[in-house]
Amino acid sequence: MSYNGINTISNVYNFYVPAYAPKSSTPYDSHKKSELRRVYNSIVKMNKESPLYILDTSKDSQRFAVSIKENARELRNTIASLGGLDEEELLNKKVAYSSNENIAKATYIGSVKQDDDLPIYDIGVNSLASPQVNTGKFLASDEPIALAPDTYSFDIGIEGLNFEFQFSIKPTDTNVDVQERLARLITNANIGMSAQVIRGEGNTSYLRMESNSTGLKEDKPYIYRISDHRTSKTSGTVEYFGLDHVSTQPSNASFAVNGTERTSTSNRFTLGHTYDVQLTGVSSEEGETVSIGLKTDVESLTENINTLVDGFNSFLYSVSEFSDKQPKSNRLFHEMSSVARVYARDLTTVGLNLNLDGTLEVDNGTLRQNAMSDNAKEVFSPMKRFTNSVLRKTNQVALDPMNYVNNTVVAYKNPGKNFASPYITSAYSGMMFNGYC
Repeated sequence: MSYNGINTISNVYNFYVPAYAPKSSTPYDSHKKSELRRVYNSIVKMNKESPLYILDTSKDSQRFAVSIKENARELRNTIASLGGLDEEELLNKKVAYSSNENIAKATYIGSVKQDDDLPIYDIGVNSLASPQVNTGKFLASDEPIALAPDTYSFDIGIEGLNFEFQFSIKPTDTNVDVQERLARLITNANIGMSAQVIRGEGNTSYLRMESNSTGLKEDKPYIYRISDHRTSKTSGTVEYFGLDHVSTQPSNASFAVNGTERTSTSNRFTLGHTYDVQLTGVSSEEGETVSIGLKTDVESLTENINTLVDGFNSFLYSVSEFSDKQPKSNRLFHEMSSVARVYARDLTTVGLNLNLDGTLEVDNGTLRQNAMSDNAKEVFSPMKRFTNSVLRKTNQVALDPMNYVNNTVVAYKNPGKNFASPYITSAYSGMMFNGYC
């Protein structure tokens, strides 16, 4: 029951996240034991004094809770990516540049305190890494399938593992019915590839399968193989649909760094533990290169603050989307925008203007002028305090999103004379249950 319960929460949560909140994985989602201990202690303290209440478990409340928690986490990660969570390092992140982002993009991944005297890399791209693509046979979409009703299966070998897929064909199935069934079956399996039905001319359709990864590994000429020679159920679908036809062979990226030829199985790689490089195109002519290096401190600070403002405004917009159905969302919007109002005068001096709706707007001219001034450190000190205040608020929201969901208070606890309840935090996940397995 416990295993099924955990999976139920996971499925429901993952259903809401893509639609109502960003879902990303960053280095800032991993934590030390000391950080997890602090979170645990905060939960215990919060639970000890939390009143007893009846939750609103409607779908709107579920969407709202997931949205504000994930958007708060996203804003926290944005702040962390700008130099770290320490107030001294906030907004100090160096920023990489690329002279031609149509060929390569770069992100600085070095330390905040790393020396500015870093080499500039010149990259020329000969070819990009490509995935394996299989395209099936063109079949008349609406015609009855020419396979007898039965339970069929086929095998996919990928990344050293073998997966068997079983499905049934009914007497009423058409070619496109089964093609769509196979596309969902392969994609939803999450084995490292996806499939889709492509409509052709003259009411025809075919299956297109593509690997998530690129390049050739271990000298193998393929990333995945599809067959039904030794499958456990009825065979014949691989030949009928043409699942084993490789239309595009996988290939490695070929490029040169400062004149030295290199290859990579992926279009993304690191240089000198300093830059995360993403190849986006091929050099248009022989000898054409793109330069990767660090922006100046002024440009880095300007970009960091723009990134912070975009993240802050994005959070407010995500909260305001629920203003009609979740009355407490207005309270959250007011609390977060009030953080900016407290620092409004100092932010205006820096180059950030507070709009009437609570969002921020960047005056890049004033911002750059302040960044180049002799007393830049003093001018931007309120900016760091503002960022730190926003960080504390996002941590609070992420820790207890149910504080902003509609609920009815049943009883308040006697302050200072309570024991910590280990079950209060289950309200967030338990809200998404409508039954038990």
